[in-house]
Amino acid sequence: MAGPAPGVAYSITVRAEYPNKPGMLGLITSAIGDAGGDASAIDVVSTSSGMMVRDFTINARSIEHGQEVTEAIAAVEDVSIRTVSDPTFLLHLGGKIEMRSKLAVNTRDDMSKAYTPGVGRVCMAIHDDPEAVWSLTGKGHSVAVVSDGSAVLGLGNIGAAASLPVMEGKALLFKEFGGVDAWPVVVDTQDTEEIISIVKAIAPGFGGINLEDISAPRCFEIEERLKKELDIPVFHDDQHGTAVVVLAGLINALRLVKKQPRDLKVVVAGVGASGTACTKILHSYGVKNIIGFDRQGALSENRDYGDNAMKQWYADNTNPDGFTGSLEEGLKDADVFLGLAGPGLVTPEQIATMTDDAIVFALSNPDPEIWPEDVPENVRIMATGRTDYPNQVNNSLCFPGLFAGVLDVRAREINDDMKIAAAQAIADVIPSNAISEDFIIPSVFDERVAQNVSEAVAHMAQETEVARRRRRRPGMEDDAIYATRRLTLS
Repeated sequence: MAGPAPGVAYSITVRAEYPNKPGMLGLITSAIGDAGGDASAIDVVSTSSGMMVRDFTINARSIEHGQEVTEAIAAVEDVSIRTVSDPTFLLHLGGKIEMRSKLAVNTRDDMSKAYTPGVGRVCMAIHDDPEAVWSLTGKGHSVAVVSDGSAVLGLGNIGAAASLPVMEGKALLFKEFGGVDAWPVVVDTQDTEEIISIVKAIAPGFGGINLEDISAPRCFEIEERLKKELDIPVFHDDQHGTAVVVLAGLINALRLVKKQPRDLKVVVAGVGASGTACTKILHSYGVKNIIGFDRQGALSENRDYGDNAMKQWYADNTNPDGFTGSLEEGLKDADVFLGLAGPGLVTPEQIATMTDDAIVFALSNPDPEIWPEDVPENVRIMATGRTDYPNQVNNSLCFPGLFAGVLDVRAREINDDMKIAAAQAIADVIPSNAISEDFIIPSVFDERVAQNVSEAVAHMAQETEVARRRRRRPGMEDDAIYATRRLTLS
């Protein structure tokens, strides 16, 4: 079985000192290669008294592998290791985001308008007209990224403080890709009612709520309750962001294999938050024959799910033929395998029983359900959640543009039509004549992605009548118009 290739996520920078004589650099680079490392940069730090100091930046497979590479360098005769640093940790020093003001406060007049006494007039304007908060504050371009740290990446329940680097990263991507100001809000409780109360209490300051890394099944209730009790969009990205990008990839994959949604047999391994959301969006898109599997086997109406309402929904709305066999048996003649469960879950032999032109989305991170190197010849299209393989299913393709569109029209919610519109917008970034087996999902760095998604979501919000206003038009913004009218009427 294949394993992960060395990658930048586990890179190290080794500062080594050695005699400045011919052949030494070759011995060190050979040691790095023999240990399985991938040297991505070699930089001279200093030379003096016949000695050379160089930094070797090396991609590794894991923390342990990085240590092995370091030991291999140290084992080269006459080489001394000065320091070993971790570029990923260096990037996080001091956090990844900061608050910056939009204007300078250099004079007494600036202070009087931005703060007291002038700000009081603005406060009273919002008091008299609550909708003015959208125009006169940052609410209209701000999102709260809320987590309790109970299901962080593949790390599990690591708590609020340990989840903060992920939430900061999310806020960074909101700004970089969508121009949306996002604020990490980690809560030191995993009580459902407390989380709901906290989010409701902070909601007046935000135009949307992005729930993140909250474990199932609590995440379902938290999201549903907040959607009902708030008048701003609530979006659990682990569920719906994944679902939108999965659908985008499937739309383009189906263009290649010439199949229709209604004709597919889809097998889903892992029916937690993201698996359930993916199933719902595929179902809404027209895929009817979906069979989901958890640790107990296929979800069907023959099982008792107790008080797990989401699994009961799954059983009631999928598996139309009442299949009760194993995952291995379910894969036979399947058109699509969607893995959201864990590493090494399926074998090449099991995938080989799927149809010709099979589509495999193995999305467990960092190690997928099956490695791309191991899929048999009947698999035409392969996608993972990893950055180092083609067709990465990355939520960053969805949430920045989606929230930009939502905030643009001040939508009250994010409905199914808006999610499908986002998926179609992502898929359409790739022209039909450019779609290939290794290119069904665009790059997260393609600026057209967020723009397409924003426009499509804003339009669909208007079409489905959940928008508070039309899309902002060129020229004078609605906010500026509000201020000008107020000045005229004062």
